[in-house]
Amino acid sequence: MKIKKVVIPAAGFGTRFLPQTKAMPKEMLPIVDKPVIQYVVEEAVESGIEDVVIVTGYSKRTIEDHFDLPNADLINNLKNGGKDEILRNIERIADMANFIYIRQKGPYGNGTPVLSAEPIVGNEPFAVMWGDEFIRSTPPRLSQMIEAWEKYGGVMISGVRIEDKKSLSRYGIADLEPVEGQVYKIKGIVEKPDPDSAPSNLATHGAYILPPEIFPALKGLTPGKGGEIWLVDAINVLRDQGIPIYACEIKEAKYYDTGNKLEYMKTAVDLALLHPGIGAKFRDYLKNLVL
Repeated sequence: MKIKKVVIPAAGFGTRFLPQTKAMPKEMLPIVDKPVIQYVVEEAVESGIEDVVIVTGYSKRTIEDHFDLPNADLINNLKNGGKDEILRNIERIADMANFIYIRQKGPYGNGTPVLSAEPIVGNEPFAVMWGDEFIRSTPPRLSQMIEAWEKYGGVMISGVRIEDKKSLSRYGIADLEPVEGQVYKIKGIVEKPDPDSAPSNLATHGAYILPPEIFPALKGLTPGKGGEIWLVDAINVLRDQGIPIYACEIKEAKYYDTGNKLEYMKTAVDLALLHPGIGAKFRDYLKNLVL
């Protein structure tokens, strides 16, 4: 089967960005002229995804509005102002994919939004990508993962090398066995390990290709670390059932984590430098700063 659906959890409170996220979803924080979640959706669409399932919660309505068609007042304003290119760009947003929204239900944890999407996903394999982080790579990360999954099946998780040892405690770190090229078999995943006891420096996070068997595995979980329902615990259940778990180390990858203030600011600076409209002038501005 082809991977045509992606589930994007976007129901978190964004407490690290309060008070900014009191009324605005963290996934809608701007990176130059696009919200974070649009970068995630664009990667999915470039990888062949047709149905984008966004799992939302309280105060997330602006996500739905963003991926909807522009209202008549905005269309008329842009037309009257001769801003046809801007109008085409925002109309393209709604046409990227079929957008489906569902409210998260259940206990806290990153496995819960995945389970909430079961009625929409049904009995087919699907992708999961978080709504507040993304990877820039050529070809797109999810495209690389789908190519590996079509060859090996099972569960496929994106992998990125973490060079800063102290940062290993921020991620799920894999115990690996080489398979071929950029693909590794995962013997186990340790969630947020102590850096000195981490089994490798390959962080397995950010994007997943999962079989429908993940749903009964999630339903059977008891709360794990921190009293939360962890997706990695359900993946380990599938491993124990004999379903192979793989990591696809993403080639030419630049990982952007916008889930905390410092990394968000780094992301904004990096992508501003790459922006065709302001990149050169912004670079000159940075060079002239007195630090």
